[in-house]
Amino acid sequence: DAKGVILSGSPFSVKQPDALRVELNAVAGQLPVLGICYGAQLTADFYGGTVARSEKREYGKATLAQHDDSDPFFAQTSLHSQVWMSHGDTILQLPEGFEILASTENIPVAAFRSVGSRFQAPVYGIQFHPEVYHTLEGFQFLKNFVLGICGCSGDWTPAHFVEDTVSALRTQIGSEKVIMALSGGVDSTVAATLLHRAIGDRLFCFFVDNGLLRKNEFESVLDSYQHMGLNVEGVDAKQRFYEALRGVSNPEDKRKIIGRLFIELFEEESRAHTDCHWLGQGTIYPDVIESVSVHGPSVTIK
Repeated sequence: DAKGVILSGSPFSVKQPDALRVELNAVAGQLPVLGICYGAQLTADFYGGTVARSEKREYGKATLAQHDDSDPFFAQTSLHSQVWMSHGDTILQLPEGFEILASTENIPVAAFRSVGSRFQAPVYGIQFHPEVYHTLEGFQFLKNFVLGICGCSGDWTPAHFVEDTVSALRTQIGSEKVIMALSGGVDSTVAATLLHRAIGDRLFCFFVDNGLLRKNEFESVLDSYQHMGLNVEGVDAKQRFYEALRGVSNPEDKRKIIGRLFIELFEEESRAHTDCHWLGQGTIYPDVIESVSVHGPSVTIK
């Protein structure tokens, strides 16, 4: 059901022996492809172009000079669009079957695409980051690729996510109960709200006072949870955290101690609620990256 593929950025250099690689032939030519930054460098390198380390890492605002403003990727964008660069490699020469779409004052290949009959579906690469605020028309570039080039409809909304998620949770959980720890933050609160919509009071939550919150925050957040209708219990564990953190100054050591204590508290709560068969957890993607680093620099991203 895929409509296209976007290859994202990465802190790696394509010249590193352990650089992340993907078998591009499995998708290029079958579906439209957009390589962003590292994804563009990987595409150029994979198909025989020349990619080298820059003499100086480029980081900051740049201005595009479009070579072909008729390409659908540039639809409804200005000829000299402000973009954001952040890269240590530079594409010096494109492979055969590709052409330059845009340059900047410092980068000869800021955007490119496949031409001719080499690929049945277009392959694009851009050296800049369209997803950040300082690329002023970044949303339009992404929209042009997703809607104009891949042919997606663009009718999905966050409301669809809520409806689909609540329905899927009801089906998966059935008549069983869920236990969940709340941190007081957005991630776990949103997850608990979705679960509550799906199964009501069969979701049991507990909110830990670790002594590291702002003044009166524990009481205020606990009150908010109860007004939201959540089945939640407050747990006062301040002294346990203070004792464990006494004399510790390294931030990473602190983070691991706090994480360990939360796990211990969760195990204690779960033993007191043996009728709960499911674990609820609000996890955002940076948490996943940090917890399961593929290999490399993201393992302690926080």
